[in-house]
Formats: sequence, structure tokens, C-alpha cells
Amino acid sequence: MIDRRHPGQMREVKVRHLRPVAPALPAAAPTFEALFDQHARYVWTTLRRLGARPTELEDLTHDVFLQVFRHLADFDFERPVKPWLFGFALRVASQDKRLARRRPEVAHDMDDVSGAAPSALEELLAEERRALARAALDDIELNRRAVFILHELDGCTMPSIAEGLAIPLATAYSRLRLARADFEKAARRLRARQRDHE
Repeated sequence: MIDRRHPGQMREVKVRHLRPVAPALPAAAPTFEALFDQHARYVWTTLRRLGARPTELEDLTHDVFLQVFRHLADFDFERPVKPWLFGFALRVASQDKRLARRRPEVAHDMDDVSGAAPSALEELLAEERRALARAALDDIELNRRAVFILHELDGCTMPSIAEGLAIPLATAYSRLRLARADFEKAARRLRARQRDHE
């Protein structure tokens, strides 16, 4: 530093050095195998909730993870993983619906596996509730349903949903509000239909 009292002369300026704080390092990205092991069931369930046919769920889950594998290097693992995976599942489910390949289905479900063996009546009631919820979900338009599932069922925050689906936050909130109304309306209609058949 130049000494103003004696121009042209340098003086030593002591600078107090602080110990540098190391930046937070990003969490190590999991391997593809670890990602598959941790989230395959989530993707399977998400596809089911998006209306995928049970006979296609295994193939569609593999399709989702094929896309995940291709884009694994692009993802910032400091962000939540579920909205990112959901985006792939939504695109795969949408494409499958457009193809509209209809085949006879075998009824089976992997939702809500529990360790304790419920009574036959509890099992029947739980299955009826799941069937009603799935039917009500099927009545929600797909883009609204995506936000509804991510927020209400997966517990994702609205900002992470908006980022994961690449939509404005206000749009995400609007879709959630409309989806909730659609779900309630569909559930009331389906319950009324059940009562009429009893």
C-alpha cells in the first residue's frame, strides 16, 4: 500500500487473516444402482397413482429409470430427488396413456404393504378405501393430479414441486387447489354410487 504521508514509499499493512470457511460440499451423488434400490418402489407407486395399468407397471418403472440413467449426470443432488423422479414418471405415464394399449388386467396392488396381518374385514375395508382413492385420483386431470400426488401423498414442498415440474409456483398452487376440489367431488360421487349399490 502507498504511504500517503510519504508518496512513492511503500509501508507494510497488516491485514488480519480470518480462517477461511470451507464451502458446504454437495452430498455425494448416489450410484444409479443405489438410486434404483432406494426409489424403485416410489416410482412404481407413483406410476400406479398416475393411472398406469397394473400389467404395465414393471415395464414403465424400468422406462422411468432408463430416462433417469440418461440424465443422472445432469441432476444436482442437493435438490430433492422425488420431484425429479416424479417428472420422469409423469412423462412416461402420459406417453403410455397416449398409446392407449388396452389389455385385460390382472388385479393386484403393491400399495400399502404392512408387516402386521390385518383381519379379513380390515383388509377388505382398506382395499375399498384404496380403490375409491385410486378412482377419485383417476378423475383428476393429469397435470393437476401430479401436483396433488407430490404434495398430498409424497409430502413435497410447493417450491420443490414447481421446480421439479418446471412450472411457476403460482401455477403449482392453482393446480393443487383445483385438484383438491376435483378429488373431493369425485370421492363424493363415488361414495354416493357405492351407497346406491348397497
